[in-house]
Amino acid sequence: MMSYFQLAYGWIRQEIFAQPARIIATIFFILLFCAPLITQERQYLTIITMATIFAIFAMSWDLISGVTGQLSLGHGLFFGTAAYAAALLNIHLGWGPWLTIPIGAVMAALFGAIVAIPALRLRGIYLGLVTLTFPLIMSGIILVFPDFTGGELGLYGIQQLSESQNISYYVVVLVFCVSAFVMYKLSDTDSKFIRTGVIFNAIREDEIAARTSGINTVRYKILAFVISGFFAGIAGGLYCHYIRLAGPSNLDMFFSFQVILWSIFGSVATIYGAVVGVFILYPLTEIMSLFEFGDKIRFLVFDIILIVTLLFMPEGISIWILDKLEEKCPRCKIVNAFFRKKCRACRAVLRPERH
Repeated sequence: MMSYFQLAYGWIRQEIFAQPARIIATIFFILLFCAPLITQERQYLTIITMATIFAIFAMSWDLISGVTGQLSLGHGLFFGTAAYAAALLNIHLGWGPWLTIPIGAVMAALFGAIVAIPALRLRGIYLGLVTLTFPLIMSGIILVFPDFTGGELGLYGIQQLSESQNISYYVVVLVFCVSAFVMYKLSDTDSKFIRTGVIFNAIREDEIAARTSGINTVRYKILAFVISGFFAGIAGGLYCHYIRLAGPSNLDMFFSFQVILWSIFGSVATIYGAVVGVFILYPLTEIMSLFEFGDKIRFLVFDIILIVTLLFMPEGISIWILDKLEEKCPRCKIVNAFFRKKCRACRAVLRPERH
């Protein structure tokens, strides 16, 4: 038995403790799971839960726009569609969250396939402008049938995830962990088993070159939109069942832009950067809103933080911090902690002195 513990400790020491990024991620997940043990204040747990839901949403945008390079300015379409689908199924058919959330996510994935059609011919800002029209169209449809969709007031009285605040919190956190793992592996260029990360990055860097090298870019662009829509739908379903409301604000233009700002602040095309961006900016603005003076200046503070980040950390705060904490070996490309002088794997000098 001791040998297994020694092997486990050796793996943790080599794979986690040796890399600052993984140490930070481990601490983050431990704190996330221990949050209800630290505080039972409803307002603070609500902020953390909402940040967790929005982190799933931000990662889904980063997967399609950051990793695959398909600019989506109307990403709220998938979030709002799933929220309304889950709300309608719950209110009119009485189905519980365990059915409505997956169905809403599948609906969002289908919309992702529809949005992918113009992506086959358009790129860059032109694609972004087209995607921006879809949530506007959906908002118009919702307002046309107010008796069914609730109109401008939206749908309320939706069944909550659980009667217990702690159970609802852990459901959201577990879904977040699974979603983060799946999206990270799908975008990981170093993965030995899943090669979508390499293909998505190739499409982003040079779609024509990827096509000429034999990659079916049409298939993978549609796949990227479907996966992104699915996870955005998961976030939308969790959102409507947690706050018990689905409204036109979920399809609002500002809501779609907000997820872009979170991801840019955190670091685009990394997946984990979207999580960092949400968990820094969203709790900051929400906690400030609890105070009268803070509520008046929270968006000003938000804008100042974004401007400073873009000026001094153009690649985002996550990459900027990791550049300070990690050093990649010039020989074997293994990541080392910043304080090491020699590589932990090949013992090569990490920062050779230049004369």
